[in-house]
Amino acid sequence: LTPPSSCFVAGIQMLSVQPDTKPKGCAGCNRKIKDRYLLKALDKYWHEDCLKCACCDCRLGEVGSTLYTKANLILCRRDYLRLFGVTGNCAACSKLIPAFEMVMRAKDNVYHLDCFACQLCNQRFCVGDKFFLKNNMILCQTDYEEGLMKEGYAPQVR
Repeated sequence: LTPPSSCFVAGIQMLSVQPDTKPKGCAGCNRKIKDRYLLKALDKYWHEDCLKCACCDCRLGEVGSTLYTKANLILCRRDYLRLFGVTGNCAACSKLIPAFEMVMRAKDNVYHLDCFACQLCNQRFCVGDKFFLKNNMILCQTDYEEGLMKEGYAPQVR
């Protein structure tokens, strides 16, 4: 899921403080950064403890290399998607997929990871497995080819 255009996604850099440089001011607490490391994000400098998600209070330098800002909030990816992301329904089970959850996609269809399986034999797909989308159903190669045989023509093998 990609963030909408009204959001700003920024990178977080961890920098080591050079002992011979003048201490920088923290954008979070306004005190001088005298630690060994500092974070640079949103063109400002931060103590590692001061750059936190406004919702869950996690230290953003520890949970990834990006942060999200919207409505004057600085957020981790999970909370940004929870608050502002787009939710949808799984094409297999029709249940809600929260915006922050990992998904599988096939054309316009979106699936829970656990639902991304052949809808006839329930075989789960692994990375690199071939699957087919026929009449909006996900099929493994065996079930797809059997369906073609029943329809009166065999798939062409190259």
